[in-house]
Amino acid sequence: MVGDTSGYGQARRPEENGHRAVAQEDEFRIEVWAASRENCLAEAVAAVVECFADVSGVRPTGAGRVRLAGASDDDLLAALLDEVLYRLEEYGQVPVDVEADGTEDGLDVRLAVAALTDVRVTGRMPTDVGWGELRIHPGPCGWTCALTVGG
Repeated sequence: MVGDTSGYGQARRPEENGHRAVAQEDEFRIEVWAASRENCLAEAVAAVVECFADVSGVRPTGAGRVRLAGASDDDLLAALLDEVLYRLEEYGQVPVDVEADGTEDGLDVRLAVAALTDVRVTGRMPTDVGWGELRIHPGPCGWTCALTVGG
C-alpha cells in the first residue's frame, strides 16, 4: 500500500488531508480525503504522483498555472488529472507541489514541477485514468475522491 492511510474509513477530523493507494494488478485504486474540494483535488494529484515517484526532498525547477473549467466537480478532477498526465508525457514534468483555488467557473491551479530525471522513479508511470470509476464529492467530514490509474 502507498500513502497515508491514517484516518480513511475511520473517525477523522474535518481538517485532515490524506490519501491511500492500493495496487491492483497493473493499476492503483486511489482514495483521497481533505477538508475542502480544492485540497482534495491537490491531494489527488499528490496521490497519483506517489504511485510512481518519490518526490520527497525534490525542489521544483519550474511552475505553471492552469485554469480549468468544468460542468461538475468530477469534470474538474478529470481535467486536472489529464493536465498532469499530459505534462508528464509531453514535457517530462512531475508535480511536486499543487495549490488549487476555486473560481467562478472552475479551478485555478498552480503546479510546482520538477523534471522526471530529478525524481526517484519507484514504479510504472501512469498512462490513463479510469474515468468511469472517478468520483469526488462532499461528505460529513469534508471531501473525498476515488479514482483508478493504470500504467
